[in-house]
Amino acid sequence: MADNSTPVKARVHPHLGGGLFSQMNVRRMKDHYAALGLRSSATLADIKKAFRQQAAMHHPDRNSAPEAAARFRTVQQAYEVLSDPAQRKAYDDNRQRNLLDSPLDTARAIWLDYFNRIA
Repeated sequence: MADNSTPVKARVHPHLGGGLFSQMNVRRMKDHYAALGLRSSATLADIKKAFRQQAAMHHPDRNSAPEAAARFRTVQQAYEVLSDPAQRKAYDDNRQRNLLDSPLDTARAIWLDYFNRIA
């Protein structure tokens, strides 16, 4: 299992062919807003409410699904980052930089991640 700081080699989706996609290294950045089901314009109250809902739904004591514990940790991590103003600003700045510095690579990574999930 790859962590968020290591590049992972993207698999090639059959409909995308080779080329740039076949050798591209993708750095995966967790989307904390998506983990909580929020937009980036969410207020602190929205973040707290979403965290409580998601935590209750995915808490291992309440949910026996195999992925519940991992999902719960993801929700906790998202809340820790987004509820702290300094961490949230750094996270938002990094998200913005990733989109502005290399929009083509960012879009490619998003699509590859999507196709790998449905493949």
